[in-house]
Amino acid sequence: MFDIQKVRADFPILSQQINGKPLVYFDNGATSQKPQIVIDAISKYYQTINANIHRGVHTLSQLATDAYEASRKKVQNHINAKLLHEVIFTSGTTHGINIIASGFACIVKPGDEVVVSGLEHHSNIVPWQMLCERTGAILKVIPIDQNGELLLAEFDQLLSEKTKIVAVNHISNALGVINPIAYIIEKAHQVGAAVLIDGAQAVPHLKPDVQQLDCDFYVFSGHKMCGPTGVGILYGKEAWLNKLPPYQGGGEMIKEVTFAKTTYADLPHKFEAGTPNIEAGIVLGTAIDYLNSVGFENIARQEKELLDYATGQLSEIDGLKIFGNTKQKTSVISFNIDGIHPYDIGTIVDKQGIAVRTGHHCAQPIMEFFCIPGTVRASFAFYNTKEEIDAMVAAVKKAKQMLS
Repeated sequence: MFDIQKVRADFPILSQQINGKPLVYFDNGATSQKPQIVIDAISKYYQTINANIHRGVHTLSQLATDAYEASRKKVQNHINAKLLHEVIFTSGTTHGINIIASGFACIVKPGDEVVVSGLEHHSNIVPWQMLCERTGAILKVIPIDQNGELLLAEFDQLLSEKTKIVAVNHISNALGVINPIAYIIEKAHQVGAAVLIDGAQAVPHLKPDVQQLDCDFYVFSGHKMCGPTGVGILYGKEAWLNKLPPYQGGGEMIKEVTFAKTTYADLPHKFEAGTPNIEAGIVLGTAIDYLNSVGFENIARQEKELLDYATGQLSEIDGLKIFGNTKQKTSVISFNIDGIHPYDIGTIVDKQGIAVRTGHHCAQPIMEFFCIPGTVRASFAFYNTKEEIDAMVAAVKKAKQMLS
């Protein structure tokens, strides 16, 4: 059974007040809150096994290495990667995308094509633009419709033998739309293109099965799934990771160094140069354990109830428009009120202790498509409640009254 009060008790930050009001945290799309077990695991690492990994013969180094590699194994199991060394630790989703975009500079040639979608976060646009600028490749964009859904017929037309990689998000950070990535992966593979999936917004809500999806790369961040900041995962098929060059040079990623020539380490260390964020890597495993203990079926059920309830309540406000009206979406509502800037709504709502995100959400092309400066985004997690949604709706109504 899912006991919401018991779950909320796991998150100490939720008991505090903001501006004299109980905190209502609806900015989970930016970063999730951390349960006490994760906070304690961070402290425990520094208190008991703080040491550099993979390099020392002393006991602390071996203990830290074992804990770090045990976390890698947890990630492998969580996403169902075929091989342990297909799991690469990064600093986050952005880092993972840049590793692959940089590596593809050795693959794409002038006139080749890279495909992204109109729903992407800047982190899944800019690295590919940089790749195209360096190589003479051409960036193609899958358009969207007024519901925020990808136009798949247009996607089919974009694909050709010139397409070298397709990079799309699993779930839109700005709208919450869940993309049909299984279809996209299959179609891209038919023309020989690789596929990278940005899973940053997906992993808090579901368990991706990378073997079933058959994606070539899948990237995500720990801080959106109850883990620490500064750690993420790049999954890549072994054949692709062996084909791509290292992203950074330095310690750990080498096999042998002479002034004449350097040879590189085997996977996964080939892409893990330098001292990593050891504590965060270890504690990412703790966060994954915690989410699995809550249960992703419970998470999905709770968040679906919150999404449906909030959609119904907000839709009753005159002049309020929700962007991303599709059945296939996660617990994100992006909205505006006619004649009122989203920043102003967010400021007044914050005075009531309610944290929402306002702006373009690092997805300016989406805002340009809808001809708006940005939106108010409320993104819910499994530890949120309908009572908190009621408080937000009341605050939005108050903001509308004050600003109209």
